[in-house]
Amino acid sequence: QLQLVESGGGLVQPGGSLRLSCAASGVTLDRYAIAWYRQAPGQEREGVSCISSTTSSTTYADSVKGRFTISRDSAKTTVYLQMNNLRPGGTAVYYCAARHTSYPCKDLYEFGFWGQGVQVTVSS
Repeated sequence: QLQLVESGGGLVQPGGSLRLSCAASGVTLDRYAIAWYRQAPGQEREGVSCISSTTSSTTYADSVKGRFTISRDSAKTTVYLQMNNLRPGGTAVYYCAARHTSYPCKDLYEFGFWGQGVQVTVSS
């Protein structure tokens, strides 16, 4: 059973940066597509970014394009979400999710494994 653990959240001022990590224990993530989602209070969960397993192609929500970057580490045990120029609307619980597949992210709508989430608060 794949277990994902997010870290790196916290309080940051508008315009600041954070890097979230999604780590797997005991397995490598190279055969998994990994996505980041977020859910703000009172709102539905939304997809933020995704990186595919085979080509490492990436997708981003329009609201974060040019500011967020998703990447994998060389050991393929961790996926990162670098978040720059954070806005107050970015306040949410951020989750990473995984799916064992070779399909590109644009074709994925469901993920079977989820982390517990990490809080990101953007406020002055």
